[in-house]
Amino acid sequence: MNAVISSPSERQLVLVAGRAHPELAEAVAKGLDIDLLPTTAYTFANGELYVRFGESVRGTDCFVLQSHAAPINEAIMEQLIMVDALKRASARSITAIMPCYGYARQDKKHKGREPISARLMADLFKTAGANRIMSVDLHTSQIQGFFDGPVDHLWAMPMLAQYVRSRVDPGNLTIVSPDAGRVRLADQWSDHMGAPLAIIHKRRDPSVPNQVKVHELVGQVEGRTCVLVDDMIDTGGTIVQAAEALFENGAKDVIVASTHGLLSGPAVDRLRDSRISEVIITDTLPIDDDKRFDTLTVLSIAPLIARAVKEVFDDGSVTSLFNGNV
Repeated sequence: MNAVISSPSERQLVLVAGRAHPELAEAVAKGLDIDLLPTTAYTFANGELYVRFGESVRGTDCFVLQSHAAPINEAIMEQLIMVDALKRASARSITAIMPCYGYARQDKKHKGREPISARLMADLFKTAGANRIMSVDLHTSQIQGFFDGPVDHLWAMPMLAQYVRSRVDPGNLTIVSPDAGRVRLADQWSDHMGAPLAIIHKRRDPSVPNQVKVHELVGQVEGRTCVLVDDMIDTGGTIVQAAEALFENGAKDVIVASTHGLLSGPAVDRLRDSRISEVIITDTLPIDDDKRFDTLTVLSIAPLIARAVKEVFDDGSVTSLFNGNV
């Protein structure tokens, strides 16, 4: 295989990847039938990062793939340096692919004197030289407006929903939002699956991160299989408490479907020890062996990213991948 794809107009596609999630990068490259651009990357003793590309990228359309995985700040900085290096090497265009957009939860001010870090992220990549951003299931759609340029917002829900449909009886299914912030996502799932919607109301203390308290349930879940949907699972507190609330209200079974598996801190223990029958996530972030457990299912996001990259390179429609819905 070659490291580039040539179009009829002699444009060339180049795929570059950071070190955060090499398995995903290789899978995307395989989906595009190309090799990753040879890259030298290492970390100095004081923590500084260095990147150099082994081949010329002058005049090419470059796609820079980096998962914003832990340690997240190092992953983000490495991608910024790669974008800067491509800009200074005269790449024709640069698309920053971040399957999981770092700092996405800091998209607005809850209290005075707080940052809007999701906007800062967009500014950093624009300043570094990115012409375009591609991401999967942003925490909120408004983040698309933070970047001064095209943003391809990919959607994992059709893939997750197809898997859920193959595992359960759609006629006895209820889609559940674990909190008010995910109602829009749950509503899309409800429409797609043709299933009723339920909502769990919770209150979170903004001064104490990763701690929630479930208050009440709106919707019919008794005797039904419930699918809890969210964009990410971090420490697992929200999901596990929501699942317990469903069981207390008579749910027959609870399945969790989420795009990004951060699985920080006590998440694995909480999910493994819960009554949730299956946790379904994608591999937008690397899932190490110590984070895997018997009821965890990981679906590959690589085919979706590869198709989106090809559409962008061929000046096609990314929206067409989702039947006109994004």
